[in-house]
Amino acid sequence: MLRVKRKEEGRAINDIIAPNIRKIIKEKGLKQCAVAEKAGYSARQISAMLNGRRLILDIDVCKIAEALDVDANTLLRREKVID
Repeated sequence: MLRVKRKEEGRAINDIIAPNIRKIIKEKGLKQCAVAEKAGYSARQISAMLNGRRLILDIDVCKIAEALDVDANTLLRREKVID
């Protein structure tokens, strides 16, 4: 039961972080594979993280933030939805 809850929490965090990573990559005109390499991941690993097939751990956030040259908190920000 606890394991299932952790997976669900991890997916919820991925749902926040992955779009932020994608947005920053696009805004900076970077290639996903270049960011992956700079962060120490393969293109397949970063793709799995961004597509929800692999949970993004705190160490991953730090490595990816450094590769993107942004503060880790930037990746954790939830966008405000305006109706």
